[in-house]
Amino acid sequence: MLGESHDLFHEFPEYQDRIAELKTADPKFAELFAQYHVINDEVERIELQIETPSDMYTETLKKRRLHLKDEIYAILRKVARAGTLA
Repeated sequence: MLGESHDLFHEFPEYQDRIAELKTADPKFAELFAQYHVINDEVERIELQIETPSDMYTETLKKRRLHLKDEIYAILRKVARAGTLA
């Protein structure tokens, strides 16, 4: 929604330390994190009307952001259950 932060540290405050660790220790996680933030930044620019693409394009971006968020959350949960980054 407009005005809400979708930064991963805000989305998953309980995993802030784990996110920071995984960004440096896990290349796959780091790539997902980077992709998420590129898309999130674009969605935020659209919501602020800095960019004005079609509604279909915006919805596609939002769906991709959600998919990435789901992938990231799955990794966070798996690592939290295992208790290790390995």
